[in-house]
Amino acid sequence: MYKTIIRPVLFLLDPEKVHHLVVFALKCAYRLPGMRGMLKFVFQDHSPLLMTSVAGLEFPGKVGLAAGFDKNADFFKEFSLFGFAFIEIGTVTPLPQAGNPKPRLFRLPKDKALINRMGFNNKGADYARKNLQKRDKTLIIGGNIGKNTTTPNERAPDDYLSCFNKLYDDVDYLVINVSCPNIAGLEKLQDQDSLRKILDRIMEQRAAKAVRKPVFLKISPDLSLTHLDEIISLYHEIGLDGIIATNTTTKRDGLISEDSRIKKIGKGGLSGHPLRNKTLEVISYICKQSGNSIPVIGVGGILTPANALEMIRAGASLVQVYTGFIYDGPFIVKRINKELKKHLAYKTL
Repeated sequence: MYKTIIRPVLFLLDPEKVHHLVVFALKCAYRLPGMRGMLKFVFQDHSPLLMTSVAGLEFPGKVGLAAGFDKNADFFKEFSLFGFAFIEIGTVTPLPQAGNPKPRLFRLPKDKALINRMGFNNKGADYARKNLQKRDKTLIIGGNIGKNTTTPNERAPDDYLSCFNKLYDDVDYLVINVSCPNIAGLEKLQDQDSLRKILDRIMEQRAAKAVRKPVFLKISPDLSLTHLDEIISLYHEIGLDGIIATNTTTKRDGLISEDSRIKKIGKGGLSGHPLRNKTLEVISYICKQSGNSIPVIGVGGILTPANALEMIRAGASLVQVYTGFIYDGPFIVKRINKELKKHLAYKTL
């Protein structure tokens, strides 16, 4: 029904407007008597087979919602009803910012992909923190943090540290996002020296906290093997807890959508099916080079249960979906869980 009726209607509308419409509808449904129980019954799966321990956290499943969907921690409790084992909010910046000019979100249906140049649009760390303080502590929440667009790279560590401190007490893990292609110059922060400056400040601050929480690094799919080797080395040197692979890509290789359409859209990060192979390559490389010593969360190109299985077999401990939720619909988590349980029961994972 979703693919044959609901999705075609939604795809007639502007993608960003659809996002707000769906969130509004879900928030209204959430308040209806009995609706929460019904959605939990339909979508959630609490099988012990799906339990996964990563970086000291016990995840009730292997499938999470990637950052970018709930930028301001506005509706994580509503979306948790769809069976997500964890939800990553953000990217959150110290100060509110509007992001890039609209339109900034585009569909490529033929490729089952999206292109976005949102630009870290969010209401700021204080707003997100206020929402997170009201959350159900049984749901695992990650906080994806970045710098404000107007902050020069040399002052980026201050922004990351500010967000880190503001969100620390109200999330279960934090993600350092230096790989979004929609913030001018942000990719330069993935250079080893720049990244070390940020992570040194973060780890020093974490050491002073009463409770130790995991810190992950989200990386680009466009990094060279040499750069990935540097990330692996830095991971062990700094004391990170995991890597999220990967963010969106600036490349347009292998798309079947019309060239005129691609050129008209212009710049932005590509997500969805075209990202699958590159994400798999990055996950496989990190896991093999590190001897499977680095926990990896796989994200990018997961639109089917088979895609999720590929990521896990490549070495990912957990996976996240975003574009797949838009193209496959709200049953994607349940479908992935069903396939995972079958393979876990027969020990074929």
